[in-house]
Amino acid sequence: MFKQNKFTVSHAPFWHDGDSINTMNLNIMAAALPATLFGVMQFGMAALGVICLSIASAMAWEALFNFISKRPITIHDYNAAVIGIIFGMMLPATIPWWAVITGTFVCIVVGQQIFGGIGANPFNPAIIGIAILSLSWKIFFDFDAALVNYQFDFTALSPLDALKHQGPEVVGLFTLTSLLMGNQIGAIGSVFGAGIILGGIYLIIRGYIRWEVSVAYIAGIIFTALIFNMVDPVKYASPMFHLLTGYTLLGAFFLATESSTSPVNIIPMIIYGIMGGVMTILIRNIGAYPDGTVYAILLINLINPLIDKIRPKTFGKGCNQCVK
Repeated sequence: MFKQNKFTVSHAPFWHDGDSINTMNLNIMAAALPATLFGVMQFGMAALGVICLSIASAMAWEALFNFISKRPITIHDYNAAVIGIIFGMMLPATIPWWAVITGTFVCIVVGQQIFGGIGANPFNPAIIGIAILSLSWKIFFDFDAALVNYQFDFTALSPLDALKHQGPEVVGLFTLTSLLMGNQIGAIGSVFGAGIILGGIYLIIRGYIRWEVSVAYIAGIIFTALIFNMVDPVKYASPMFHLLTGYTLLGAFFLATESSTSPVNIIPMIIYGIMGGVMTILIRNIGAYPDGTVYAILLINLINPLIDKIRPKTFGKGCNQCVK
């Protein structure tokens, strides 16, 4: 009788593009540079300080944890640097230095290292850091309060905060071109939509992220926002407004696509992305938070292992005739 072998394997990620981890991470940081550099030019040296401190402290926390836990030092793979730059991109330029260091501790130690390091984290580490930081010190993420320091005109205020607190009439102050080109208040690396899209396309072409997740996430945003807008175009903003504001584009290309926390099969990737987009708009339109991207991605990270089990019936099935 034929004896069927059984294999025990870990969960995602299973796909490989041929490059090493440090090469992949260097390319991810390169893709993040256009939006990050624009944020530095937009918000000044304070933004540069936040980005540099975020990267440096993230690498320091990883090295310290490796040393204390007697593991090999792994900062040379640049994984902590990637977490640091993405986390820094989601911060306002005016955030205190101690909050940056606290946030990177949460990202690296709580969000990744305690689970076993790279590839073992169930949630996107940068998302965990931002979620904890924004819940603990909400005032630091009031982007409109930074107008006094930035000395921008009224049309450069935070679109989502304005929509939430001042009503939908302020949407008319923003054009799609101005949003795409960064004429808005927000996090350091989230205001320049064109730069984020450029970086995302680069990562897709190089094979470092799966286009299915990004496209499905954007489709979920557009579809859900369109339904709300059709029901009440006065109360709810247009799909393109939602797409180009807040953390939406960062979510589509840099957050939802994180390899350890996203599916590897096509159908699960589509479901995963669409659910993230739908939840983002639901939280924005009927929830208590102006930007639902962070919490939406946390939710889809949570259900990712279940979603990724969806696959054609022929996959993973034994041959009944062989075992008889």
